[in-house]
Amino acid sequence: MEREQKLPTTLLFPWLAQGHVTPYLMLAKKLAKRNLHIYFVSTPIILESIEKILAKQPSSLNIELVEFHLPSLPELPPHYHTTNALPPHLNFTLIQNFQMASSNFSTILDILNPNFLIYDTYQPWAQSTASSRNIPSIHFYTSSITTFSQIYHYLHENVRAMNCEKDIASQNLDEIERKIVIGGIVLSAFEHFREIEGKSIDILSHSSNKEIISIGPIIRDVIDEEDNSEIIQWLDKKDMKSSCVFVSFGSECILSKKDTEEIAKGLELSLVNFIWAIKFPAGETTTIEEVLPQGFLAKSEKGIVVKGWVPQARILKHSSIGGSDSLWMEFFIRKYKFWCSYNSNAQTF
Repeated sequence: MEREQKLPTTLLFPWLAQGHVTPYLMLAKKLAKRNLHIYFVSTPIILESIEKILAKQPSSLNIELVEFHLPSLPELPPHYHTTNALPPHLNFTLIQNFQMASSNFSTILDILNPNFLIYDTYQPWAQSTASSRNIPSIHFYTSSITTFSQIYHYLHENVRAMNCEKDIASQNLDEIERKIVIGGIVLSAFEHFREIEGKSIDILSHSSNKEIISIGPIIRDVIDEEDNSEIIQWLDKKDMKSSCVFVSFGSECILSKKDTEEIAKGLELSLVNFIWAIKFPAGETTTIEEVLPQGFLAKSEKGIVVKGWVPQARILKHSSIGGSDSLWMEFFIRKYKFWCSYNSNAQTF
């Protein structure tokens, strides 16, 4: 891990979900362009995908990938050390296993000794570990402040009234969940605008007694995405600017058939042009036709429905896109009632 140049060093340490890793990587690239040497710490399975992205970047970017190994568990092999394609019943197991790896992070800090640490929500121990080594740090949260405030409220005020599963409720939520959200955080940066969420910033800062910084959204570079000419060609045919809506619930949110049908009805009644990306669990052979209302595809001349991955950055950059839809908080509350965590990051614009 020796560096050829003695540049100021910053270590970025995101949670193991795509909706966290992507903005952290975008932040890493922006910082590296400002003549900083970046250590990007994550599990080997996640770093594999990042290597492919960095291969497309200028070789001058000083981003060094550092492996963070989780304890070995029979039910959680290394390819499950990410929330991507992780079976839902293993979500909390991954969270617990991640907490158990805090000593590995201590070792990484001792070896690298970075000048600065940027850490994520699920590792409250990262700040205290860095502080004990006189390394300044900041917590970077990858969603809106309003969303975070809602989570903060539920975890601090209503966590016992959420009808949690017995096996989850028996865990020490005060120790894990509440520390995860705000414990130990001195300074937080949020990926959003003060102009949009100024009131939420002030309320959260007052209730948590923490300083809040809003840095604006970090948009994924188009160069990082594969091309999907059919979707872009479809958008090119739209005459009016801002005439289409992009509907996506992120790379890990799996909607129920009922929710999918309700969204389809809403799109049909809205009469707007739309691109709708639907995600299915890994390995599942379900088709789009099976989850949509009968005849929806035939009637939906104003929109297209895509199974799985879409070039989100390219779509959002297109002049025909006028909005993006995601019911993040409603989905969070439903999931929280089921397994008392918040790994589901239904992400869009």
